[in-house]
Amino acid sequence: MASMQGIPTQKPHKAGFVSIVGKPNVGKSTLMNALVGERLSIITSKAQTTRHRILGIVNGTFEGTDFQLVYSDTPGIICPQYQLQETMMAAVSGSLEDADVILFVTDLFEQYEAEQIVERLESTATPVLLLLNKTDLATPLQLAEKQAYWQERFPAWKQLPVSALHRLGLEAVFAAILDAIPVHPPYYDKDQLTDRPERFFAAEIIREKIFLNYKKEVPYSCEVVVMEFRETEELIRIQTEIFVERTTQRIILLGRGGEAIKQVGMQARQEMEAFFQKQVHLETYVRVEPDWRKKALKLREFGYLND
Repeated sequence: MASMQGIPTQKPHKAGFVSIVGKPNVGKSTLMNALVGERLSIITSKAQTTRHRILGIVNGTFEGTDFQLVYSDTPGIICPQYQLQETMMAAVSGSLEDADVILFVTDLFEQYEAEQIVERLESTATPVLLLLNKTDLATPLQLAEKQAYWQERFPAWKQLPVSALHRLGLEAVFAAILDAIPVHPPYYDKDQLTDRPERFFAAEIIREKIFLNYKKEVPYSCEVVVMEFRETEELIRIQTEIFVERTTQRIILLGRGGEAIKQVGMQARQEMEAFFQKQVHLETYVRVEPDWRKKALKLREFGYLND
C-alpha cells in the first residue's frame, strides 16, 4: 500500500444554520449579538422590536475543525393581528425550514401552553436546544423548578441555562451547536459578517432609538427607510425618511420645535459612527403613510414582502 506520508490532509469543515426562536422579550437579540460578537440586532426592553430575520455569520476553528455558523435572529412569536405581523411570523417559519439547529429561547418567567410553535418543534427532526435565559435573575430553587418543568414537558430537548446579557453559559451552547451541525462547505464568504447591507443597519439603529425615546404605540407605527447612503473615505452621508401612520404620531415624533427627533438623530448618529467606524452626516424626515402596516403595497416597498 502506498504511503500517505507527506500528503497534506484537508481539515474537516462544518457549516450550518442556527435559528433563534421564542416569544418576544426573552432575550433572542441579546443572545444573537453575544454569539456573533457584534451588535447586529437592536435591543430594547420593549417587545416585538425585531421585524426581520437577520443573519449573523461566525467563522473559526475549534479543536481542529473549521466551521461556519449562520445564526438567524427572528421576530418574537405572536398571534399576528395585521399584515406586517404576518410577514414577521413568515420570517420565523422560514428560519425553521432551513435550520440545522434550533435554539428555542425561553426565560424563567414564562410558560407555554399548547401553542403552534411548540407543536411544530415537537414534530421536527431538527435538533432543538432549549435555552433558559436570564438565569442571573433567578435563585437556584427557581432555576431548578423551571428546569424540572421543561424536562417534564420536553424530555428529548437538551436544556442549557444561560444569561445572554452577561454571556454566561454560552460556551456550552457553542459546543452543543458545533456538535449538531453537519460537515459542509461554508455557505458564505469567510469574511462576511451578515447578509444585510449597511443601509439596513443604519435604519435599524434609528428604529432602536425611536423605541428607546418614545412610548406606547408610536415606535410600533414607525418604519425607517434609508433614501440615500453615500460613502467617501472620510464621511458617510445618510438621508432617511421615518414613516408613521397618523398625523398625531408625526407631531409626537417631532416634538416641540423638532427637539425630540433631533435627540433621536443625535443618538443614532453617534451609534452609527461607532458601528461604521467613520464620521456620519445624518438627515431625517418624518412622513405620514396611513395604515402602512396593513398595506401589502407599502410592505413590499419597505422590504417585508417579496414579489
